Amino acid sequence: MTDEIPVIDLEAALAEDDPQDLLSRVREAAERIGLIQVVNHGVPLELIDDFERRIERILRLPRAEKAKLASPTGHPYRGWRQWPDDFGRLELERYSISQFDNPADAAAAGVSPRWLGLYEDANVWPPQDPGLRAVVFAYADAAAALAQRVLGLYERILGLPAGSFPHGEPYHTSFVVNDYPTWTYPDSAADEDKLLLLEHADGSAVTVLHQRGDYPGLQAQRPDGTWIPVPVVPGALQVFSGTILTRWTNGLLRPARHRVVAGGSVTRQSTGIFYHPSLDTVLEPLPAFVGENGTDFEPVVLGELTENAVEDYLKVFGRPDQVAARREGRPYISELAETSAGR
Repeated sequence: MTDEIPVIDLEAALAEDDPQDLLSRVREAAERIGLIQVVNHGVPLELIDDFERRIERILRLPRAEKAKLASPTGHPYRGWRQWPDDFGRLELERYSISQFDNPADAAAAGVSPRWLGLYEDANVWPPQDPGLRAVVFAYADAAAALAQRVLGLYERILGLPAGSFPHGEPYHTSFVVNDYPTWTYPDSAADEDKLLLLEHADGSAVTVLHQRGDYPGLQAQRPDGTWIPVPVVPGALQVFSGTILTRWTNGLLRPARHRVVAGGSVTRQSTGIFYHPSLDTVLEPLPAFVGENGTDFEPVVLGELTENAVEDYLKVFGRPDQVAARREGRPYISELAETSAGR
């Protein structure tokens, strides 16, 4: 197994005995790829398994039943939706969950009044599983704790005092499940011809991901532009560096550019928890990383980026019927080709 994406024992990496070789591997991966895999990470594996069993049952419901779980207001980051390509073939099925069910819950957690509008579009919980909500929020809390520990690890590899990366409360998270269909392609098909999720970097500080499947469909980009598969390691969680971490380090730590390609004999599933500091945080490079040449990163408030995220997404990726549904405040159910895997 390549060490370009190392599998790191997090407890060992954070131990007091200063494991320099381990820390050097972490730093090299953070600077070159922006991705590590962690074991001994503190997120209970039984919690992950419980969640995946529950969400699997929901995602295997008949399409007509799942359509009832679409956001009633057409919000692209709430509830269930399917994501077809230009030919109507299903590329992925997604279930998205906000950190809070409503503005009142956000206010009670300490979110500033300025940002409460971000939670006006309610989460959509499946009536088929009344226990799913509690499991999701327990999973999200555990993943956020892991994200904070990894940021502490990155402070350590960079020689920064503990707490140097902003940790304002309440932190901001989002939760997404991606379910990728099994497609059959000619053996000669290039990866670029069978992309299920296009190349991108996350806008988080770090993203905690769990992948499940029988092939390494997740790929990460090297600095030279080539791609490397991310091995499926039992018990491991993937931690991606996001663009916030890159901004804090003035470009030193690379954001993990990644994509997903089709393959395998079973449906592929991934669960991502996107961790950010408080929405009130001013995002800018830390002084330790700004030399005499200054920085190209302008200060920006995280909440201002977040409150524009839906409109920005729809401008770039939204189809006309999806944009219309959002503007009219109604559910969006994508059309699929008759031969699509999602029908």
